[in-house]
Amino acid sequence: MVRTAVFPTVLCLLILSACSNDAPQKAKVAPAVMVVEAASRSLPVYTEYIGETYGRADVDVVSRVEGWITGIHFKEGEMVKEGQLLYTVDDSQLRNQEEVASSQVAAQEVLLAKSKADLDRVEPLAAINALSRRDLDAARAAYQAQQKSVEAARAVYRNAQLQTSYARITSPITGVIGISTVQVGDMVTRSIGAKALNTVSATGEIRIRFSVPETDYLNYQREWKDRPVGQAIELDVYLSDGTRFPEKARLDFTDRSLDARTGSLLAQAVVSNNGTQRLRPGQFVKVRVVSKELNDAVIVPQQAVRQLQTIYQVFVVGDGDTLRPRQVTPGVRVGSNWVITDGLKAGERVAIVGNAIIKPNVPVQPKPMEWSYDSTLVN
Repeated sequence: MVRTAVFPTVLCLLILSACSNDAPQKAKVAPAVMVVEAASRSLPVYTEYIGETYGRADVDVVSRVEGWITGIHFKEGEMVKEGQLLYTVDDSQLRNQEEVASSQVAAQEVLLAKSKADLDRVEPLAAINALSRRDLDAARAAYQAQQKSVEAARAVYRNAQLQTSYARITSPITGVIGISTVQVGDMVTRSIGAKALNTVSATGEIRIRFSVPETDYLNYQREWKDRPVGQAIELDVYLSDGTRFPEKARLDFTDRSLDARTGSLLAQAVVSNNGTQRLRPGQFVKVRVVSKELNDAVIVPQQAVRQLQTIYQVFVVGDGDTLRPRQVTPGVRVGSNWVITDGLKAGERVAIVGNAIIKPNVPVQPKPMEWSYDSTLVN
């Protein structure tokens, strides 16, 4: 009985002894981390503004006469040509006035013919002293006065014709016409402040207006002081969906003064629509202009930089593939990357550790990671 009870106990001791004398404990495996090499690039820094688009010309169509709209002769939203008929206004009253003016011209021309005949009779009689010099002068004065009366009547008639022509409202420019604010049968007036019947926009070129803060304006004055006079300032245009417009815009002008309420300067750029209607008045776009140049800028992916409140830190892979934390000073962002202005040199290896907890000065297995940079820096 004693021998049977001792055997299991000895067996357990042997097993435990075997476990404790097993192969030596394996060394800890160094963690694998993604590593990138800090790059050096000479890059332009862009400043971005929100702008609103306008036609190269946006002209309101207004009525210069009063009356009822009798016809609309265009399709809304389509291209119209300069001089094309858009609206007709009831011109019956205007035609009556034109006829009255025409009658006045005829009446004055009859009187002119009479005064000319009187002068023709007086001149030979005065030549033989059958009539006095005073009679001759009076006949000549009457004839000359009647000539002026005819000219005045003709001017009134031409003005009446002009007023009648205003009943046919034509397009002031070639462009895209908008939605009509009146319909057939509506009454239109020519009073000051009366609403426009429509608007025609020339869209071959598009104006973009945006506000530049005073600080940016002062920065441009410093950065562009050596720019040759007359050299065009080009801007990139981005649509609301983030796509870049294929044509470059050029700075057209800046306002004469800053807006004291906003502390900004109104600027206008012009961009070609390149024969399309892709840009239309009333759109909101982003414009980017080169505000300065960065020479030999050091850049790394944003995920390589850790931020702890106001402290920015990267993990540099040093000798022996060990991680060493280093404080850096970040600059502007480069798409998904970051410019480092101090604390890091081009060519140094930086680890992408993410949220992993890795002790400093421990060996790692560097895994090179491919990355790209965006040369568009937005300030």
